[in-house]
Order: sequence, then C-alpha cells, then structure tokens
Amino acid sequence: MTPCRNFIGGEWREVSGLATQPVYNPSRGEVIAEVPMCGADVVNDAVEAAHAAFPAWRDTPVVERARLFFRYRQLVEENFDRLCQSVTREHGKTLAEARGSVYRGIENIEYACGAPALLMGDTLPDLARGVDCETLLQPLGVCVGITPFNFPAMVPMWMFPLALVCGNTFILKPSEKVPLTSLIIIELLEKAGLPKGVLNVVHGGRDCVDALLTHPKVRAISFVGSTPVARHIFETGTRHGKRVQANGGAKNYIVIMPDADVPRTVEALSTAAFGCAGERCMAGSTAITVGSAADHILPDLVQAARAIKVGPTDIPSHQPDMGPVITAQHRERVMNLVANSEREGAKIIADGRNLKVADAPNGFFLGATIVDQVASEMEIAREEVFGPVLNVVRMDDLDHAIELANQSAYGNGAAIFTNSGKAAREFKHRVKAGMVGINVGVPATMAMFPFTGWDESFYGDLHIQGREGVQFYTQQKVVTSRWFRENVGDVWRK
Repeated sequence: MTPCRNFIGGEWREVSGLATQPVYNPSRGEVIAEVPMCGADVVNDAVEAAHAAFPAWRDTPVVERARLFFRYRQLVEENFDRLCQSVTREHGKTLAEARGSVYRGIENIEYACGAPALLMGDTLPDLARGVDCETLLQPLGVCVGITPFNFPAMVPMWMFPLALVCGNTFILKPSEKVPLTSLIIIELLEKAGLPKGVLNVVHGGRDCVDALLTHPKVRAISFVGSTPVARHIFETGTRHGKRVQANGGAKNYIVIMPDADVPRTVEALSTAAFGCAGERCMAGSTAITVGSAADHILPDLVQAARAIKVGPTDIPSHQPDMGPVITAQHRERVMNLVANSEREGAKIIADGRNLKVADAPNGFFLGATIVDQVASEMEIAREEVFGPVLNVVRMDDLDHAIELANQSAYGNGAAIFTNSGKAAREFKHRVKAGMVGINVGVPATMAMFPFTGWDESFYGDLHIQGREGVQFYTQQKVVTSRWFRENVGDVWRK
C-alpha cells in the first residue's frame, strides 16, 4: 500500500495518530492507500516553511526560476508514462485520457517557462518634465492550491508552476481521493532543484482546508471543485484577507442545429458527454436539439453510446473506451439522478445503470446513459451530474435554446454545432458562458488563455491560467521617479 506522506520544508514526513481515509483504485474497488486527515498543526508547519523560504525565492532572478521549470518539464516528459499510470490507477481515467490531461499540464509548465517575458513591466519616460514612470510585477508570498479528484496531475499544474515562477512559495492540498500523483509531481520538482520549503504538500479534508483559508501568512488561494465548496472557499478566504480564485461546478449546454454535420457532431458529443466518465467541469452534459435535429442525431448517438466499451483502466495493454467513476457512493448518486428523471417523465433511451464488468466485478462502473425529453424543472436538468449521463432537451428554435441555456445558475462552457455562420454568431454573442465552442464540444482553453467560468462556476476576479493567472499571482507596483536637472538637488555635488 502506497504511503501518503506530507512534504514540508523539503522533507517527506510520515504522519501517525491521525484519522485516515481510504484511497481506491476505482477500476477494482480496492483500497490502495490511506490518506491522513491533517489539521491546523500540520498546516502551520507547512505555512511557516513556505514563509521562511519566500525571501530567498523571491530574490532569485526570474531567469533562474524559469530555467528550473525547463528542467522540470524535461523530467515530467521522462516520467510521462509513470504519471499517466498513476492518474489511471487512482482516478480511473483511460490511459488515453490520462495522457491528454498530463499533456495539458505540461502546456502550463511551458507557459510558466516564459516568465521573463510574462513578468515584464511597463515604462513611460518623461511622464512630466524629468519624471519617469514604471510598473513592476512582484510576488505575493505564500500561495495555496486546493485541487479536485478528477484531474490529479493537470489541475495542480494549472497552479503551482505559474505561482512559483512569479516568485511565490506554494502549498498544495490535493484531493484526499487522489493524493498519490501529487507525490510524483513533487518528487520531480525536487530533482529539478527546487529549494527546500518553496513547495509543500499537506493532506486532509475540511479541517485542513479551513486552516489554510484562515492562516494569517497565506496570501492567495486557488481552488477547483464543486460550487458549494468554491463558495465556501471564496467567502472564508476573502473574509480573512486572501486573494481567491475558486472554480466551481457546471452545467454545460451543447446546442445542435438541424444543419449540423451528423457524424462529426455525434463523435464530438459522445466525447464531450462520456469522456473521462463525465467527471469534468467542461463535460457536455446537456444537448439541446433544435427543430428536427433530434431525429437526425439521436439514433446514431444512442448507437454510439451503446458501443462504448467500459472496463478497468489499470492494465495498459487492455484499455476500454471508458473507465469507472471515482467511488461507489458517487455512482449511486448518479444512478439516483437518472432514476428520478424517469419518475419525473423523462425517457431513458440508452441505459448504462445495469452494466456488469465480468473481469472487474467490484469496480465502480456505469455505462453511457442518455436521458431524452428532459424538462427544465427536472432535478437532472438543474443539478451537475458529473457522470456519463447526457440530458436531451428539445426546442423549436435557437432563441429558445439560448434562453434555456441562459437560465442555468452556472456559466462555465457552452457549444453549438451548426454550418450556419448566422446561428454561430448569434450563439457566440448571446449565450451566458465564459468558454464557448463552435463545432467544438469541449471548449476548454489552453495554458495561454484564462479558464473563464462565469456566475456560479467561478468565484473571484482573476481566473486560472494565462495572463489573468500572472496577475493573480503578482501585485503591481507603480514607481514614479524624478531626477532634478541643472544641478538642482544633484546628489553628486554640493
């Protein structure tokens, strides 16, 4: 069984005497580790270590900080398969999905390597006679990342590479459901030459999180997870004077017009809805078919859903199309939402609830499921399902489709499939979502663009990734200088 140790001040620390929580291989339903539920005392040790390391790291030239991440990128590449297999083992992604997620993490490392350019300020000479003005971007201090279970490698890499190259120190609190991949991430940072205390890892649940949110020496919090927790993170952190970016849940709508290319739309919609077993905040969880689009799309979509091979993902040589969900409890929640929708009048046209996997009977499996004739007042239409379930809502026209999408409390992503430039333009300008796809089912942004959720999908002002990420992890200083001319006030002569 893999030990889950904290990493504080450059040392791996065993934890004993604390309550623990099991970590599962969801493909098998087997416990593979026990994660300690650390509290305020462990958090304080980590914060003090990060605080003590900050002055020297802040004063390290930005070029040297960037070079460290060039070395780190190389080490991640060399350990790519190991990282992917760790993600697969503790989360249940297929290897192809794990590879995609780790590559997305590497893109954020690459973006961070550009820190010398990203941290350049502005100058304006002769703002007035003999007066020059310049801006400097300076680090905040101790920053914290609290990450979710669904992307054990990628989401931490959204945070700490940029935070560190900007000159901050960092504490990572990974999800207690998937703590093992983070240990590899930190091991590789050690090998890259990161000084002691610059990055620390603590494990735990709510007590650990609340201690981080309220510690007086923590300056900024980055979070990805569910909306209720994001709201708590934002409200608690800001109340204690922290800068906070908190990404919450989502209910992403995909509008399908009658002129959409059927094979390409079916392929994209299957990936959007069922990729990563639906456990991602950019999942295309609701399809709004406009007019006759349902008649064109649904027969092929149902056939595609039923053809998805589901099974264990922890054997590299035998990979399914889709793996398990994260826990037995989560599977039960998803199944209950589907059952409730049927009682409320929806029609199950592809049902994955009774799926059996012969070679992994204890795994947390659920087949691809499509719920047709969903109405906006149904629970499944309002709640984030976070599983391999696609809702289908039928609308007469694009106006009503956009109106329905805009009723959602969330605002993470939305997409449209059409060959009409007019329809695409209308959708792009009017839909209420921070990330929009046109014939793109999962419009997740790359590292150089911010991950721009709206409304209850995001709490804060500056988003994760891109230029906004740089702004979040730095504070701007404006310097106005005046040097007197004609020997008036000259410091070199009396």
